[in-house]
Amino acid sequence: MFEEKREDQFSRDSDNYKELAPLVLCLLAVLIGMGAGLGAVIFRGLIGLFHNIFFLGKLSFYYDANIHTPKSPWGALIILAPVAGAIVVAFLVKNFAPEAKGHGVPEVMDAIYYNKGIIRPVVAVIKSIASALSIGSGGSVGREGPIIQIGASFGSTMAQIIRMPFWQRITLIAAGTGGGIAATFNTPIGGILFALELIMVEISARTLVPVVIATATATYIGRMFFGDHPSFVIPSLEKPYFHITAPVVLFTYVGLGILAGLISVVFIKSIYAFEDFFDTRVKGNYYQRHALGMFLVGITMYFLMLTSGHYYVEGVGYATIQDILSSAFPAFYLLVILFVLKLIVTSLTLGSGGSGGIFSPSLFLGATVGAAYGIFIRHFIPGLAISPVAFAVAGMAGVVGGATGAAIAAIVMIFEMTLDYNVIIPMTITVAISYGVRKVLCKESIYTMKLARRGHRLPDSMRREEN
Repeated sequence: MFEEKREDQFSRDSDNYKELAPLVLCLLAVLIGMGAGLGAVIFRGLIGLFHNIFFLGKLSFYYDANIHTPKSPWGALIILAPVAGAIVVAFLVKNFAPEAKGHGVPEVMDAIYYNKGIIRPVVAVIKSIASALSIGSGGSVGREGPIIQIGASFGSTMAQIIRMPFWQRITLIAAGTGGGIAATFNTPIGGILFALELIMVEISARTLVPVVIATATATYIGRMFFGDHPSFVIPSLEKPYFHITAPVVLFTYVGLGILAGLISVVFIKSIYAFEDFFDTRVKGNYYQRHALGMFLVGITMYFLMLTSGHYYVEGVGYATIQDILSSAFPAFYLLVILFVLKLIVTSLTLGSGGSGGIFSPSLFLGATVGAAYGIFIRHFIPGLAISPVAFAVAGMAGVVGGATGAAIAAIVMIFEMTLDYNVIIPMTITVAISYGVRKVLCKESIYTMKLARRGHRLPDSMRREEN
């Protein structure tokens, strides 16, 4: 439940303005869904533009993140691409929108609980450009944080223009959040659940219906531009890999759930440990600290290109995930190396001051460790029908659910991103255990940890109303 003082504040704020009629709120939700959908299209286009400029030296908006980037014509100078991107990102964040720094979702949550849902309109613009630069130049961050902040900013701006009570303002922010997630990942149900678990402060028909409308609208627009297909294709899982006659296989997912929970804790601690390190131990200003962090990222991805033929850990990392899910994954030792390097470069990117989300890195970490775990189990228990790809899918959901705290959204989103129903039972077991392990070892999620460090505590549960 809300703390008493915060509930009183929300009630007083609600008394200041007249409520909009339900039909009006739903029409606004349609507009916000359109804005979030178009925002996702523009954002992904900017990522493609910057990626092609930095890596290939050409002007093009086309970029398929599921295909590995070819070797850059710049040679070793590609190491400086993340550095160049970092300098521009630091300039934008420092001079126009400090809220655009980091992974975005905590700033939205902070605005809801500690700033009456007020998000500056400029945040959407700066976040779009800064995060596209971070991702496009090779920074190891994802799209979910930026698109959430972009959609939420659009919803908040509309709520500020058309004055309304607090609960309606937050509903529009949640609508923008769900719409942005749904459009960029083609996960309409997952977008709704993400907004429900992390953004909404009240669950009722009056708040949920506008979010559903906005999410559906944004999904439709996203599919117009990106197509109606899942984010990843898993050819090896066209046949069920779990049979009721062999339930012992499910016990192996218990081990994966424990492992995913431990990784979630390490991921959370690593991000903020690197942030503290750069803020307190590294001399220089924001520009210098971020440039140094991204220089190390550039060295890492170039080293991988020299030794293994791909940049692997740059950007969202979907090409590596697609390799794993297509059974074209590297050897066991390389999976472990990629897991470690991705953890480091993500911590370097965000810890030094980058702009981008943690959803895609979480998917990468989960896929690599899940596949490695599956290979390990198959080697030592050869009699079981073990599919490393199935463990990779469950591992993706496990790390996302454990790290973010959005357990239900993680299950549904990974299902929507793969469209393989056979994954549901193992994935549910993995996510549930991962979330429990992380909660025991680290109370705060990767989102709420940032707010807790500011002294901004969030309620442990949501307020539910029947009207």
